[in-house]
Formats: sequence, structure tokens, C-alpha cells
Amino acid sequence: MSQPTAPRPDKRQHLIELHDRRRDDPYYWLRDDNWQQVMKDPDQLNPEIRAHLEAENAYTDAVLKDSEALQSALLAEIRGRIKEDDSSVPEPDGRYAYYVHYDEGAEHPLICREPREGGAREVLLDANALAEGQSYFELGGADHSDDHRYLAFAADYEGSEYDTIRVRDLTTGVDLEDKITEANGGVCWAKDNSFLYVKLDENHRPSRVYRHELGKNQSQDSLIYEERDASFYVGIGRTDTSNLIVIGSSDHQTSECWFVEAANPTAPLRCLAPRVAEHEYSINDHDHALFITTNTDGAEDFQVMRTPRDAPEQENWTVVVPHEPGRLILHVETFKRFLVMMERRNALDRIVIFELDGNGNLGASHEISFDEEAYGLGVLTGYEYDTTTLRFAYSSPTTPAQIFDYDMATRERTLRKTEEVPSGHEPSDYVTRRIEAIASDGEAVPITLLHHRSTAIDGSAPLLLYGYGSYGSSMGASFGISRLSLVDRGFVYAIAHVRGGQEKGFRWYKSGKGKMKTNTFTDFIACAETLIDKGYTTRGKIIAHGGSAGGLLVGAVANMAPELFLGIIADVPFVDVLTTVCDGDLPLTPPEWTEWGNPIADAEVFDYIASYSPYDNVSAQDYPHILATAGLTDPRVTYWEPAKWVAKLRECRTDDRLTLLKTNMRAGHGGASGRFEHLKDVALNYAFALKLLED
Repeated sequence: MSQPTAPRPDKRQHLIELHDRRRDDPYYWLRDDNWQQVMKDPDQLNPEIRAHLEAENAYTDAVLKDSEALQSALLAEIRGRIKEDDSSVPEPDGRYAYYVHYDEGAEHPLICREPREGGAREVLLDANALAEGQSYFELGGADHSDDHRYLAFAADYEGSEYDTIRVRDLTTGVDLEDKITEANGGVCWAKDNSFLYVKLDENHRPSRVYRHELGKNQSQDSLIYEERDASFYVGIGRTDTSNLIVIGSSDHQTSECWFVEAANPTAPLRCLAPRVAEHEYSINDHDHALFITTNTDGAEDFQVMRTPRDAPEQENWTVVVPHEPGRLILHVETFKRFLVMMERRNALDRIVIFELDGNGNLGASHEISFDEEAYGLGVLTGYEYDTTTLRFAYSSPTTPAQIFDYDMATRERTLRKTEEVPSGHEPSDYVTRRIEAIASDGEAVPITLLHHRSTAIDGSAPLLLYGYGSYGSSMGASFGISRLSLVDRGFVYAIAHVRGGQEKGFRWYKSGKGKMKTNTFTDFIACAETLIDKGYTTRGKIIAHGGSAGGLLVGAVANMAPELFLGIIADVPFVDVLTTVCDGDLPLTPPEWTEWGNPIADAEVFDYIASYSPYDNVSAQDYPHILATAGLTDPRVTYWEPAKWVAKLRECRTDDRLTLLKTNMRAGHGGASGRFEHLKDVALNYAFALKLLED
């Protein structure tokens, strides 16, 4: 079967002429310059481009047709590990406890509450009813007002991350006429039942905060804050006491926080500390104090400072948890009698609890301990401030997720829920390991491993190597039901904790960004070579997997060390880096300059990005088999990046291995919506990996 090819570039020459930097790019025509409208209405896509993407989809389906039975089996297998009739642990708030419930077979949740002292369940919102008849639906959040009367809920109907906010009166069950469009996520309620929300601008950037009063039209909403620097994005939140609404504006290395009393939302905003380049901070509050997690004064891995609530200026900040190199302080949560600190050391998270007196002064501390070699951990922030109960989630590659309530006063741990695996799961059948690879410059790169106890570690096993390594995002060693389908078939599953994340502190992040970005790629290659040397797999039996910026990672290593890999799975891959970060009109580009550098302003940055950008470095050589995925309405990695990459790979590669592209024509960055629908994407990826081993 012949592979689909792009039409000759002269058919789109007028578009190429508009592209003032990459006029020689023969695949620029795949970009629809009307992308802003396509994000809102996919039917606006240029018909010629649509035909090309649909031809690619048809070709991929035809090539993988012999794996359809395997895809179906994988889908059924993965779905069989999900408890379909399931609920979250109820979260108390005043006279109610709120929770999420899924009915058997349902793609979307029910938002529920019940009287705290016991009583009948009340369904506040049925997201399945909202999704009915929609080609895409994703519930973006549901937040109740302080008096429990109203529920504001946000939903995305295209996958483009444009949310529409509606409000339901919970006393009647009827939705108000109020409708907020082009919003970025949920709301922050004020105590007068008005709420704040963030609106996306014409370039899909969250830049403005508005206050909405119930019963009024969106056009009447008051502009509370506007960010005029295109490289800064805006977000909103409430502090743990619920007394402050915080507006945070940040790029990838600088932040600024403004706040207002939730009881007086029309008051002027106060800025805690004006932005200074590379100063990052966040705030939380206590009855009489504010706590600031900050990297000021050279605290690379952050420190915690305290300031009086009525005198929050930076000159009044005092250190309460000092900086300790190698201990990355992630965030703090405040309770009336305790401060909880999440920290990370050597790729493992920890929870440390400090006693607080009435004035917010720190007392004795203790740590919650865990036994496994590698695990994932998270604090689940609740609604209540005056409580001794801390809720946290724990899992490991072998241990399904567990929800604990921890009494911070008595130090008693109560298991509230364990993730059920209906088809059965025996943790002792599996092995979790943490090993290290030594990078070319001597750095020790952590690797988390999962394999079945019966898998021989003699080099004969296939291996899937997953990586990300950007934006300081760390890959937790948590439980994943899907990967068991590979592990049960003899795969070793490995996570490479490469530089560019923050697994080993902020230094780990800095040494994998900007002009040190190639460390991310060479770390990944070192991990692959170490896994071969230690007998976990062998050369040519590794499938590399990454998504988004992780797609950049696997795209780069496909150019740098193709002989190591049998296949590459690149989900919504950021592979056309140089072109994208030279285009200041795209949604993410200005904030990206602090991550990658600004190639428009700095010729050295231009040349450095050009040296590793996957699309720009495709060459005449043999490549692994490649499966790339895309989302038509993706505002983060635009669909044309993987489309161009696949077209160029087909033109240049010197072998006859597969080069496949699958574009979801009704979804964005996260792929298909719904609890089960997205599993089809997972099944496709895994069937591709297994097919390569059979051929």
C-alpha cells in the first residue's frame, strides 16, 4: 500500500510566502493560518489540509488493521481493571460532604453531596447529560459557593481548552441564565456569591481576570486584573483559610501574586511582592500570618518565609524553613494548628508536618514515612481549615492508589480507600526497582522500573522507556493500570527521570533547559544504554514513549541514536520547536522563551535550538518505527507539528519501517475525552508496540 504524500508545495505557495522565517519549508502548507477559528470550530479547517489528515488516518488504520483484535483485547483488559461504579472519598465542608461518583458504564462523573451526619445522596450535576450529543466534552471543574447554594461548572466542548462556565441554583436544580464563554478553567467564589474567573485572549492566553455578579451579562463583568506581558499567564485560587483570593501571574521562572479579601472582592488588589526576574514565590495564609514559598536570596530549592498578615511587605518576611540544597520544597498547606510541607529529595516526595501556635509560629515537626523503593505521593487539599485531618494519596508502580486520612495530632493513619482492580491484581507478582544511569557528564539519572516477577532479566525482554524532562515537571513513580497490559506480556516498563524535570531539585530542572536542553536527550540515551548493560533489555528492543514536550525528547533521540530503538511512540509531540518559538502569535510561544530561549532576539539560541529541534534534524538515515498522534484543536502543540514531522520523515528516512500519523479530528492536547474513550488511544499505542515485536 502506498503511503499518503503531501501535495506539492506550490499548491500552497501563497501561504509559504506569508511565513517570513521558514520560506523554504515545503510542509508549511499544513498549517492553517486560521487556527484561532479552527480551535473554536474544527469545521473551519482548510479542506485540503483536512483531506490530508484524513488520508493519514486512513493509512494508519489500514496498516494497523491486523492489530484490531489486539487493540480490542487491550481495551477490554484495561477497562476491566477500572471499577466502573465508583466514588471518591467524601470531602467534608460545613454541613455537607462533597464527592464525585461514576455510574457503571458512564464516561463522565456525577458531582454529588450528602449531609455530613448521614443522609440521602444529592446529585448536583450529571456531566453525562451535559455531554449527550457532543462530539467532545470535558468537565473542567465544579465549585460550590460558600453558602452551598450555587454550583459553578466549566466545560470544554471542542478540546481546545476554551471553557464555558454556567451556574446552577442548587435549591431548584435549575441553571441560571448566566453564561461565561472563552474562560480558562473554573472560578473562585467570593463570600458575596460573586466569583472571579480568567478569560483567554485572542491568542488563547489566560491574561484577564473578571468579576461576575449573578444575574448579569458577561459583558457587564468587571475587569479586576489584566496581564499585559504576553510571556506571563494568569491563574486564580483561594488560600487554605478561604479568606483570600489570590491572582498569580507567572512565566516559567518569575512570578507575582496579587490578593484580595474574599469577603470584600471589590477592594483594590494588593501585590505581595512585585515581580523580579527569576524570583518565584507562592503564598498561603494562617489566621495572623502569610506563608511564602520562595527562592529569594539564592534559595534555589526554595525556602518558607512568614510575614504578618497585616504587614505582608517583603521587608517583613522572615525565614521559618531554611533553604537546604537538594531538598526541593514543592508547596505548603496551612491548617489552624499545623503547616504541611511537600518536599522532594532524590526523585522521592515526602510530607513534613509542623505544629503551629495561634500566631502562626512553627513548632516541632515530623515526617510521614513510606517503605517502598519508589512511589508517588500527593496531598489532597480539602475544604476545611480548622481540622487535624490531612488527606493524602499514595501509590507505587506495584501498589494501587490508596487514600489515607492522617491525624496530625495523634499521628494515626486511617486507610479510607484503596483503588479496586476488578479483574484482579496481586502486587507481589510485580517488582519495582529504582536504579541509576550515569550520564556522559557524570550525573546520576534515576530510573524507575516495573516488571513481572516472572520476567527474565537477561537481556531478552522488550522494554518501554518513558520520559518527559521539561518545564520542571517531575514524573512520579505511581500506579498505572494501563501499563500492566505490557508488563503482563513480558515488557519491562521504565521511567527515565531525566534533567529538565525537578526530580532532583531545581538544579535538575535548570540543567535541562535553555542552552543546556540537550542534557535531557543525552540523559535518556544514557538510561537506554544502562538498561541494556544491566540486562533489562537489549539494543533494538526498546520502545521510546513521550508526549508533548516528551514527544520532543523522543523525537530528538530518534535523530541522535536511532539504532537503540525499535520504535517511537510520540503523543502530540512538540517536534517543530524552532518554528514554533519563532512565532510570537502562537498561544504558548512568549512564555516558552524562558524555557527554551528566545531565538528571535538571540542568534546563539536560534542556532542551539536548530541543533536539536527534531523536525529540523531529520536526515537521510535509518529510523525506528514511528507512531505520532495529534489533536486538531490542540492549543499547546498544534496539529501541524506532528503532521510536518511525519511528512519529512517519510521523505528522508532510508529504510522501509513504519511512519504513522493519527490525528483526532475532534479533540485537543489530552486526546479523546471521557473515562473510557481515551483508553482507545492507549490501546492503539500498546498494540503498535506489540506489533513491532511480532513483525
